[in-house]
Amino acid sequence: MKSKKIIIGSRASKLALIYAKRAKEKILTICSDFGINEIEIKKITTSGDLNQKDRLSEIGGKGLFSKQIENQLLDEKIDIAVHALKDMPSEETEDLWTDCFLERNDPREVLISNNCNFIKDLKPNSIVGTSSLRREFQLKKIRNDLNYKLIRGNVDTRIKKLNEKLYDAIILSYAGIKSLNLIENISQIFSTKEIIPSVGQGVVALQCKKNNLKLIDLLNKVNHKPTQNCMSAERTFLKILEGDCETAVGAIANIENNKITLEAELFSIDGKQRFHYRASKNLDYAFELGKEVGEILKKESKNSYKR
Repeated sequence: MKSKKIIIGSRASKLALIYAKRAKEKILTICSDFGINEIEIKKITTSGDLNQKDRLSEIGGKGLFSKQIENQLLDEKIDIAVHALKDMPSEETEDLWTDCFLERNDPREVLISNNCNFIKDLKPNSIVGTSSLRREFQLKKIRNDLNYKLIRGNVDTRIKKLNEKLYDAIILSYAGIKSLNLIENISQIFSTKEIIPSVGQGVVALQCKKNNLKLIDLLNKVNHKPTQNCMSAERTFLKILEGDCETAVGAIANIENNKITLEAELFSIDGKQRFHYRASKNLDYAFELGKEVGEILKKESKNSYKR
């Protein structure tokens, strides 16, 4: 498909650039037409990166991390956009194709604390930092005697705030910590049964324009099919809910013996009610599984998750 250099657009954070380099390496492995110098990574600073103080829901939502990168794709200033899928809105942007995924990283959550304490060992009223209402409500089911406080910024910034004793503990995704070689900081790893992760957590999505058929052909070869099937279930579930970045929702899909299982939970806007459902279908019906689970939880919750 070689016709010109490929430009990959990515957020400028250390972690985002690691994911962009992985995408580049995967493309080079798949497509022998390109050499290492013919695929360029372009750093893009997003609004979500510039404002690291306020809750995302107060300044425009998850799209703050993806919109400016998508605009560069639409304007053909880049050829491929690389996103952490969990940071993307559930509704896809018109004229863009988002159906290529690298193999999923570990989707679990981790706790990092000042004294390497497990969450059960933290003193009452300890301050736990998280930017996610989902994580806050999930942790309150484990320890409702702790203080949960907003924390923003990249992984290094959050760990720095912890070391400065602004927090007693913070909760982050295992995938990010592992990719940054910071696993020695981990105090506790939660199973996906203990804390159901965000939709798409640990997944890197590659995106291009819908009319760029040559790139779509290339990205179809890069795509990890099992991850794509899981994302079909998880993302469809999220779309059915029609929630926003204030929606406290988690979902995780797994594949075993040609069956896909989706486990999901949804909290009311105040976090006091939890709605949970788990179901399985043949792998060919990943989309239908996501739709079914979404409709069941939407009905059970009676829109209590919306303002």
